[in-house]
Amino acid sequence: MIKFSPSVLASDYMRMGEDIARIERAGADWLHLDIMDGLFVPNISFGPSLVKAVDAQSALPLDVHLMIVNPERYIDAFAAAGADYLTVHYEACQDPAKTLQRIRSAGMKAGVSLKPGTGPEVLAPLLTLCDLVLVMTVEPGFGGQKLIPQMLDKTARVREMLDAAHSPALLEVDGGITEGNAMDAVRMGARVLVMGTALFGSDRPGEIMQRLRKGESGL
Repeated sequence: MIKFSPSVLASDYMRMGEDIARIERAGADWLHLDIMDGLFVPNISFGPSLVKAVDAQSALPLDVHLMIVNPERYIDAFAAAGADYLTVHYEACQDPAKTLQRIRSAGMKAGVSLKPGTGPEVLAPLLTLCDLVLVMTVEPGFGGQKLIPQMLDKTARVREMLDAAHSPALLEVDGGITEGNAMDAVRMGARVLVMGTALFGSDRPGEIMQRLRKGESGL
């Protein structure tokens, strides 16, 4: 069954607690938190203190996505803050395998993410170390972008690799996922959908998730 991981980046920052509670009541499975440093990507967002605050308010698993350089420096900080899944970018790690191992050793699920320009073949030696693979369907750094269609083919290729390796890792997509294209990603093998504006910007996010779950059952 697909999981929904609404992106807190799309919440109303002045009412973030209320927004998170609303999205949790609506049936979200996880909460997605984008951590951006202004170096690996041009934007700046949150840090461990925000993750800790969200963890104190919500019972949902926290899906923390590090878009930062040298992410290994902050593994312990995000573990202490309450992250359940910690995803790092392949492109940002000096030693991706070692970083994934350290994340697991810190008690979290380990994820690896690929920017649109990075081919899926780099995942081959990492699949046994991953609990999550995140395919970016836009260039990371800003919310509200449109999905790059070619990333659906990439998602399908990653799905093939995971299946061939008999990997239980979840396949997540992030970037421009809307009610109109979410099922395209699911057909390509995605199992976790990061949706920002499509859910936080809706008056009826629960209905959107229900319709998509019904659509999945009809595949």
